[in-house]
Amino acid sequence: MFILHMALGGCLKAPPLDFGITADSGGHLAYVMEAAQAQAEISESSHVTIVTRRFAEAHLPANHDLDREQVGDRVVIHRIATSSSRYLEKEALAAEIPDFTRTFCRYLASLATLPDVIHAHFADAVQVAIEARRRFGIPFVYTPHALGIDKRDQGLDDGALDARIVAECAAIAEADALIVSTRDEADRQVRAYGVEASDRIHCIAPGVPQRRCDLTARSLVDRLGEVLDRPDLPIVLAIARPVAKKNLAGLVRAFAAHPRLYEHANLVILAGQDDGRSSPEEDAVRRELRDLCDTPSLRRRVALPPHHDAGDVAALYRRAALGGVFVNPALHEPFGLTLIEAAEAGVPVVATRHGGPTEIVAAIGHGILIDPRDPSAIADACSAVIEDAALHARFQAAARAHHGQYDWTRYARRSIAVYAGLDRGMRRRPALLACDIDHTLTGCIRGAEAFLRWRRSGNMPFVVATGRSFADARRVLVQWRLPEPDAFITDVGTRIMRRDASGDWGACADFAATLDIGWDLAAVRAALAPLDVVSQPDATAGLHKLSFFGTARDAEAIRDTLRIAGLSAHVIFSHGRLIDVLAPGGGKAAAIDAYARSIGLTLADCVAAGDSGNDLDMLERCGAAIVVGNAGSELAALTPRPGLYRAGRHHAAGVLEGLERLGITTDTKIAA
Repeated sequence: MFILHMALGGCLKAPPLDFGITADSGGHLAYVMEAAQAQAEISESSHVTIVTRRFAEAHLPANHDLDREQVGDRVVIHRIATSSSRYLEKEALAAEIPDFTRTFCRYLASLATLPDVIHAHFADAVQVAIEARRRFGIPFVYTPHALGIDKRDQGLDDGALDARIVAECAAIAEADALIVSTRDEADRQVRAYGVEASDRIHCIAPGVPQRRCDLTARSLVDRLGEVLDRPDLPIVLAIARPVAKKNLAGLVRAFAAHPRLYEHANLVILAGQDDGRSSPEEDAVRRELRDLCDTPSLRRRVALPPHHDAGDVAALYRRAALGGVFVNPALHEPFGLTLIEAAEAGVPVVATRHGGPTEIVAAIGHGILIDPRDPSAIADACSAVIEDAALHARFQAAARAHHGQYDWTRYARRSIAVYAGLDRGMRRRPALLACDIDHTLTGCIRGAEAFLRWRRSGNMPFVVATGRSFADARRVLVQWRLPEPDAFITDVGTRIMRRDASGDWGACADFAATLDIGWDLAAVRAALAPLDVVSQPDATAGLHKLSFFGTARDAEAIRDTLRIAGLSAHVIFSHGRLIDVLAPGGGKAAAIDAYARSIGLTLADCVAAGDSGNDLDMLERCGAAIVVGNAGSELAALTPRPGLYRAGRHHAAGVLEGLERLGITTDTKIAA
């Protein structure tokens, strides 16, 4: 089996990994690397490739500017270059994803053998995997690692969560399978997105991260006497990125306010690598930690080293095992790899009760769960473990006896079984038809009559997706005696109309709200005003759409103008003369996706039928697609893929031909 892991963010290189070297270089790096190496050691797995982004920075290891880096006999890292050669944090990566996707697809096309599966880590990688599946029929698995809804629920909205949550929702909907680490992720976190995924989600616990280091080398433990007055005391150890959700300042306050804990232990915190190039949030958290630790009562009672390596981490775990405790005080922790690291080292733990640690501590039995917003609870638990030798010994014995439940070989076997169960090409039989109107359903009276008979047979739900307005679309359907759909997607995918409980048609407010994200109608209109393009009648415009007459060259000029102005929009050229400028989240595919999710389906469950350029996105992104025989040249460049069918018949007859070929209907006779 050829497995391809994809992770765009962070500094991913051959071990030893550099945790904390950037804001995005966290535990997912260990997950990806350990998973890949374990899978490569399983006999059924021929080789594993890890794909990440290529960049060059003077302060970061030179490995990241290598096209290819060998990790082991059957594991290799392949790096994809984009227009920017700089290292980018996840917030800035979005602009590079189209370029990354194009280059990645060229890389796939160059391979003698395609991967059997893509394992996408985080939602940004899913965007790339969706295109790879469309073009090459490669199924993909999604591992979220951390989800935005939980971050928002903890009151940690950084202003970018709305777009992130939308992307995560789409990733959950589109994935052929999901692999998560805990039942909490499967049963609560993913379910909160309102997308049915129960038949596609697999809970597979990872193994213990392996930190490769020289155990005989001098480490931070040997230098604790330089910063602590009583270095012989047991240590309360915390290792986490310096971000607000990790609640490190809360731990310092808890330590300072508890006389017995303060008397019997020192506090040691590893908060990433303080190299002067941190994010604003990291700088703010470190500044707060330094200010707290510089108070007279905490001076020389807390160690906050600015730098550390794998050897320092291993040595501190060994030191904490000697009567100390490891603490994870995060407001929410999706999994908690450090807790199983601590268990392997025989260190009792005190951990947040929110998220993955609940299951880890229950499985291993090596510590106490606490409310991270209760400083007294944090300190009381730490003090209990340190002061009660019998309790410490019991937790330590449990850690050493049961940490083996978290095993990378077991993970590798189970994850490969998930991969092996995925279908290449179209995932399942389509369950929703989304059809253009003009020249797709209209154009042939006999074909329209046959389509009406098919609709009356009640085979599957049906929506229209048109560039027309709602009123116009209804008028044309009546004129051609075509059936009424379950919903109308109108105005080139910027409006969804559906019936309410009383049977009245109304616009979907939730979809409209998603289109507001990243859309500035007034600024777009102003930027395009100087161009020599003719506006379509005012009636064609909307809150999320501007329409013009023009050529393909005019459409490209509009794209260039908006790009230079730094404005986001989705520009569509169709029918050889129509140009629509939509909100970036708009388009027929986006609207079909939103409607499908509302009835428990995904785009992969849909079949789209169309004839022109404004149908392109839905024909590309739906699980199956029908191009009618009279389609314009704008659809000639559609990439052949599993599930794409080019009908010989024209108009509605071509739609029915495609449905028959896809096994959705039997032959519907069309009168001569």
